[in-house]
Amino acid sequence: MAAESLAAEQKSAAVTDWAARVGWLVGLALFVALVYWLMREGWKWRGTLQGDLPQLPTAPSEPGPAKLTMSGRYHGSTTAGQWLDRIVAHGLGTRSRVELTLTEAGLDVVRPGAADFFVPAEALREARLDKGIAGKVLTEGGLLVVTWAHGDKLLDSGFRSGRAAEHNEWVDTLNSMISKSIDTEGAR
Repeated sequence: MAAESLAAEQKSAAVTDWAARVGWLVGLALFVALVYWLMREGWKWRGTLQGDLPQLPTAPSEPGPAKLTMSGRYHGSTTAGQWLDRIVAHGLGTRSRVELTLTEAGLDVVRPGAADFFVPAEALREARLDKGIAGKVLTEGGLLVVTWAHGDKLLDSGFRSGRAAEHNEWVDTLNSMISKSIDTEGAR
């Protein structure tokens, strides 16, 4: 009798409540979808606010011989001096692979899968090595940042070469080209 009462008192383990578990998973999926949608809407809103930027210039048909070329990554553009104020209008916020070509005419930025653009030589303002731009932080000097004028705004665009040793040559060549351009304009 004691064995029978002991067996009667033992109960099987609780069965998983699948309805509650599925409910939690559906709720979590809806929350993630809402957060993603809000981020996307914020990106589109930022693009609308920056709608006053003119269209990006395109490369001239005859830009001249290449002074420097570089393959790497384009990490985005920001308002000059404000490394967290990302510019997203006209596709400038889209990170992508990049092929840079510097000529006497300017800087040709070719981005497979994103909008290409051209920075005329007279729009170039400065080149420097930095450690970050919106969405990307690297070690000190790991990013080539080119400051240029677009419309009435100064922009910083961040690039990283597949071979970081190239960055110093780009900074020297760009700054030399910019100072020659300023000297030529001052002589007029």
